[in-house]
Amino acid sequence: MDVPVTISKSFIKQDAWRPLKKFTNARIAIGRTGNAIPLSENLSFRADHALARDAVYTALNANKLAEEFAALGMPILLLQSCANNRGEYLQRPDWGRQLNEASKNMLLQLGDKMIYDVAVIIADGLSAHAVHQHSRPVLKELLDLCNNDNYSIAPLCIVQQGRVAISDEIGFLLKAKISIILIGERPGLSSPHSMGVYLTYQPAIGNTDERRNCISNIHPQGLNYLNAAKQAFALMQKAMALKVSGVGLRGGDDWVIGGRAVDW
Repeated sequence: MDVPVTISKSFIKQDAWRPLKKFTNARIAIGRTGNAIPLSENLSFRADHALARDAVYTALNANKLAEEFAALGMPILLLQSCANNRGEYLQRPDWGRQLNEASKNMLLQLGDKMIYDVAVIIADGLSAHAVHQHSRPVLKELLDLCNNDNYSIAPLCIVQQGRVAISDEIGFLLKAKISIILIGERPGLSSPHSMGVYLTYQPAIGNTDERRNCISNIHPQGLNYLNAAKQAFALMQKAMALKVSGVGLRGGDDWVIGGRAVDW
């Protein structure tokens, strides 16, 4: 007959940094048992790793998102990158940066009709969970700010298997002055459902990353929805005024790093 064995917590040597754990979700001050980490921390690590893997491999439900965004009262376009499935998306990052032919033709027809101030894109990135959870509340706040200042907004584009740079092609084809993409960030072991916002002035195919501004770490334990929308709108206003985005905005009054506005 097996007899359950109970390991006393006294065998776990606590870390001197343990009081700091209440200030962060990061994996710090986990202690040790002999020369190994405690069993509870080992299991927690495996669980968090599983959540991160799930975030990367889960597909975006574009139709469900479209139904949720319908309440915002704006036209919605469902687009697809050149990656047809999650496997292709992960193995060929370049395909995730380009629209397939059907999506490209759809935008070419719209782009001939008018010029927009802002093109807003929603893409799965590396965490579809993050997009499903956070994109609608952030977008609602951002649209309210844009509408108050009478910015013209292109039809909302929801992209499956999309990466950040796909916003350049979409914004260019829609003849938008600025493209803003809300996208799932690479999941971490403490934040598998984090979303980022990237902004580019004069989006064009072939733009490189120094042309963009990023607001990251958007989730309930990170940057909240209202502040994320306010920072994106402030960047948009500044980009419109200075006619530049990315590193060129460093000459302004503030700069956004890791989801926080920094006064230079």
